[in-house]
Amino acid sequence: MMTEAPGELLDWDSDFFGRRIARARARTLTSGSISELLAWCAAQRVECLYFLADAADPVTIGLAEDHAFRCVDIRVTLENRDGRHHAVRPAFDGRIRDAGPEDVPALKAMARTGFRVGRFHFDGGFPRERADALYEVWIEKSCSGYADGVIVAEGGGEALGFITCHLHAEAGGQIGLVGLREDAQGRGLGRLLVIEALEWFAAHSARPVRVVTQGRNRGALRVYEQCGFLTDSVELYYHRWFATATPAEILAQDKRRA
Repeated sequence: MMTEAPGELLDWDSDFFGRRIARARARTLTSGSISELLAWCAAQRVECLYFLADAADPVTIGLAEDHAFRCVDIRVTLENRDGRHHAVRPAFDGRIRDAGPEDVPALKAMARTGFRVGRFHFDGGFPRERADALYEVWIEKSCSGYADGVIVAEGGGEALGFITCHLHAEAGGQIGLVGLREDAQGRGLGRLLVIEALEWFAAHSARPVRVVTQGRNRGALRVYEQCGFLTDSVELYYHRWFATATPAEILAQDKRRA
């Protein structure tokens, strides 16, 4: 019987960033499994490894830090179980509508600068322009069918913000991206868009509704809490860079750290 590899090469990420990128399959580490994982990375000539760790496992955290894994994000998953928003709807004199093809340029412009608290910017190893472009691609694909719904807040005939919605047959709904134009921030539009998304999911009989955000994104966390979301899980995102070392050099470096 063939044993599953401890990691998985990510073709899309590798092509997009121009580096050989992989992710670890497990959420926990042991002294044996981390050796296997790093040996696999060396054999596959991985340049950057993503590792999503169980934040409650001190052995895993200690091993990751001992082997030069760098924490780049606190991944917080929140859940609204009953699909109700439990929040006061902010006053808004514009209109809420579905996104259309004509909105894509404006939404891409918002996405280009609106997600700089994410792990790809925080890491510092990815070119800033590629990290910005990642979210442009994401919202463009969302408007082309990747998301089941894209809701836009429009004011003065212009898109001011957006939220993307995904339906999962047995797991309810998932909020994807939430973006606001810079001059539209601080007006309650983020909360309004989350309320609209919850009503959209309710109309599609989708619950619970889940969303993932960064632990450092205090504004987003407050909005979700106001709208009835509770923390479901907290995980730590690590990146391990191997630069251009040869497989033998990578293994030698980690043996010295062990």
